[in-house]
Amino acid sequence: MRLKTTREKRILYFKTILRWFLYYFIIFSSFVIMTSGSWTKPVLLVPAALLIAVNNDLMASAYTGAFCGFLIDIACGRLIGFNAVLLTVFCVAATLVFELYLRKKFINYIVIISAVSFLQCWLDYKFFYEIWGYADVERIFTAITLKVWLYTVISAVILYFVFKIINNLLMPKEHLTIEEVIRTS
Repeated sequence: MRLKTTREKRILYFKTILRWFLYYFIIFSSFVIMTSGSWTKPVLLVPAALLIAVNNDLMASAYTGAFCGFLIDIACGRLIGFNAVLLTVFCVAATLVFELYLRKKFINYIVIISAVSFLQCWLDYKFFYEIWGYADVERIFTAITLKVWLYTVISAVILYFVFKIINNLLMPKEHLTIEEVIRTS
């Protein structure tokens, strides 16, 4: 194993702090976008949380999912903790799926983000509209919920490229020595 010099450690710490600062800047920008405008706007915090979760470990993904979920609850006026629990579970599951089964490819990200955002929108509709048995409540699903889901998936494409740039520039890279490469081959 190659030992890192103090200069390399300082660069690693700086890049990590800068990366997380940019992550949370994107999260707060997404929160501001979610709290302004009409009802039909993308839930940007779902793809942001999932893109952060996929590229980090389980604890970081769980904390980020819970934090983004609380922000969604605040922005949408929902019961505090509903989306936090959902997004925490989805982020941890996405982290495990990408660690164990999937490669970090664009199509895999979009499929996971589409599925998770649809489940989040569908559960929101079920628990906050359909459960009360209002008349013509299915109009809300077709007129608002599906539009929000579609806008979220479209905005996930843009967020994917933003996060890809951040991760390519600031994610720590593994340096292997020749002995480690020969031993692992």
